[in-house]
Amino acid sequence: MVVLATKVYVSGEARERALSGLEAMVGDDFGDLDVNYEVGCREDGFPSVTVEGPDATVGRNLLRDRWGEITPHLEDSAVHVGTLESWDEDGFVLDAGREVRVPADELGLGPGSPSQIRTRFGLVQHVPLRFVAGEPPRLADAERDRLFEWTRGPGRVNVNSATRSEIRATVNRAGHAEDIVTVERLGLLEGSIVCREGTDPPGLLSSIGEYLPAELLCVVP
Repeated sequence: MVVLATKVYVSGEARERALSGLEAMVGDDFGDLDVNYEVGCREDGFPSVTVEGPDATVGRNLLRDRWGEITPHLEDSAVHVGTLESWDEDGFVLDAGREVRVPADELGLGPGSPSQIRTRFGLVQHVPLRFVAGEPPRLADAERDRLFEWTRGPGRVNVNSATRSEIRATVNRAGHAEDIVTVERLGLLEGSIVCREGTDPPGLLSSIGEYLPAELLCVVP
C-alpha cells in the first residue's frame, strides 16, 4: 500500500468526485501494468492505494514518483513531501503524517515573514511541498527552485479545494479560456492556473473567484 502525499479535505459529493478522479488517474498511470488496485482514504485525509499483482512494485514506484509518499518514519537528510497546514511568525507547519515545522530561517525563499512568503509564492493551504527531514527540517532545494521559477514566469493563480478539471471548467465559465496556458496539478485538490503573457493574475483571480468556493492566491512576476 502507498499512502499518497496529497489530502482529501472536502466532503460530500466533492469528496466522491475527488476520489473517483484519483482512481481514474491511478488507472491511467498504471496503463498496461499487470496490477489490481484499490483506492481508499485514511481518517487523516491522505488517500491510500493498495496495489497487487506481478507489476505491483513498478506500480507503487510510479505512485511515489508522481504524488510523494506518507511514510511511518522520516529519514534524516531524505526528501519527503508534506502538505501546508498552517503558518505563523515562526515558520510553516507541514502535515507529513505527523506535524513537521519548517522554521522561517529554513524556508530559503527570500525576505519577509512566513505569511508574506506564503502570499508572495501563492502557497494555498494544503499544497504539497517537498522538504528535507532533519533537525531542523528545511524546504528542499528542488522545491525552492520550483517556487522561484513561478515568480519568473508570466504569472499564476493558485487554487485549492478543487480538482484540475473543476478549475478548468471554472476558467471556461468565466470566459477566460484564451487567457491561460494550462492548469497544472499541484495536488489532488490544488492547481495552478498558468497565465498567458499579458494576462493580469489579480484580474483573473477577481473574475473567477465568485465561481470557486476556494482559496485563491496570485503569483505576480
